[in-house]
Amino acid sequence: MINTSGEHSFSTSIRKLRFLVVDDFENFRNSMRQMLRSLGAEKIELVHNGAAAVQRCAYDHFDVLLCNYNLGEGKSGQHVLEELRHRKLLHHSSLFLMVTAETSREMVMGAREYHPDAYLTKPINRAMLEKRLGALAERREALLPVTRAMDLEDNPEAIQQCLSLLSQYPRHRSWIYKTLAELYIQVGDYGQARKIYDDILSQRSLSWARLGKARVLLAEGHLDEAIVALQRLVEDHPDYLEAYDLLSESLKRNGKSGQAQKVLQRAAELSPNALLRQRDLAKLATQNHDIDTATDAWRRTVNLGTWSVHDNPDHHLALGRSLTDLSEGDPGGEGKEYADEAVRVLKHLERRFPEAPDIGPRTMLVRARIVAARGNRTKAMKFLEEARAALPEDKLSADAGLDLAKTLYRVGQNREAEQLLASLAQRFEGEAETIEQIENLMDEPVGLQQRLQARTLNREGIQAYEKGGLPEAARFFEQALDIVPNHAALNLNLVQIRMKQLQDGDRSVVRQHALAQCHRCFQALENLPPQHRQYRRYLAMKRKMESMNE
Repeated sequence: MINTSGEHSFSTSIRKLRFLVVDDFENFRNSMRQMLRSLGAEKIELVHNGAAAVQRCAYDHFDVLLCNYNLGEGKSGQHVLEELRHRKLLHHSSLFLMVTAETSREMVMGAREYHPDAYLTKPINRAMLEKRLGALAERREALLPVTRAMDLEDNPEAIQQCLSLLSQYPRHRSWIYKTLAELYIQVGDYGQARKIYDDILSQRSLSWARLGKARVLLAEGHLDEAIVALQRLVEDHPDYLEAYDLLSESLKRNGKSGQAQKVLQRAAELSPNALLRQRDLAKLATQNHDIDTATDAWRRTVNLGTWSVHDNPDHHLALGRSLTDLSEGDPGGEGKEYADEAVRVLKHLERRFPEAPDIGPRTMLVRARIVAARGNRTKAMKFLEEARAALPEDKLSADAGLDLAKTLYRVGQNREAEQLLASLAQRFEGEAETIEQIENLMDEPVGLQQRLQARTLNREGIQAYEKGGLPEAARFFEQALDIVPNHAALNLNLVQIRMKQLQDGDRSVVRQHALAQCHRCFQALENLPPQHRQYRRYLAMKRKMESMNE
């Protein structure tokens, strides 16, 4: 006698579920509906593209989505999953199955970023669908008490449900432990999370447990330990993208932004279609003054945004800025190409986001820089005045304020730029990243090529100083100050050298000349805002200088 109890249970379970099939080919949609019906499914809807899938999920809840990766023109399956996750339209209890005939590394790595529950490779037959769907539906049913609590954002209840299910469903212990540890992290109970990870790792070296433990170490402030753990993890699992992201974040927090950028670049090479990582790489490269890398990453960010929920006018504006930075100081062929591309990017931005706040005046500011770099100050001033008329300076966002200050510097209105930056420093005093950008602009209000030249001279001056070559170091700092005369660190470096020479009785230094030079350096910094990272050093050296004059 044939035992049909298992089939009856599966059929009963699947009958309760709501299905959404997403594919651009009608024949495939109809075929999937027929197979699902033969398995017992009754509530099945079909849509032909990604936009329609997102729209349906915005109005109705589906238990299972079978979505093709390649959906023709428009959103891909990856874009659909990305948007559903971002907008929280996909419940924790829902299943997302990515259907694909494509198995390229780039596709798999990109889609995996958003954690589909399974992949189904075409061609799909009834037996394959029944096997995969049966296992997933059984797990879904078993874990519903946890996922429903998570959907309600009731983390304490979800934790209790995890604990009660551990003994009932040993086959799902890995999922339960992983989820439980993540819930403990979300509620700030790092001790319990660490205990779970340590218990797991004492039995098996599972990559998710190693990553989780590193996350706990980072949350508890054990930066060095977290970095070592993550470096070993990416060595053992070179495709583990989340480990690269966390390692980059850890290195950045540890003040190693150059290393952090290299790690993020490696992850972006492995999975080039992850918009948010490209954006983060572009931002980090910009902070590291690596404008070439930043520009490439912003280009990819903008291109990937065409069908992505994460597309943002700020990405386009940042690309325009980077291209403008590259064009400045190079009136020739390549500089003109960058400038022309920047103009195209800004025009596309205005067409794509016509209703975005302040986009018109902010694009004008970047255009003012472009034409100023090409020698057309009259047109630059016209753009600047139009932008200022539309931007109330007492309500400027940090980004808009920095754009305006940079443009003021480019048209020679340095005093106004400095006053604006001092005002911004007061308004955004608690925002470390903004303060750093303000300081960098105050120190180096010049084009990219000049900034690079000044930094090279500064490095050479520091190297000479460390070797004891004070006169040589002073010459390097003087040359750098010819380029960026208000650079706080450079002025104080030169003061430090002159003060040491005077204290040591260096006969090669004329006392009155050295004192006058120190006075000029302090005068250049008289408007240094208290929020500047060099401000304390400035006060200390000024007091020391005054005591030497007594």
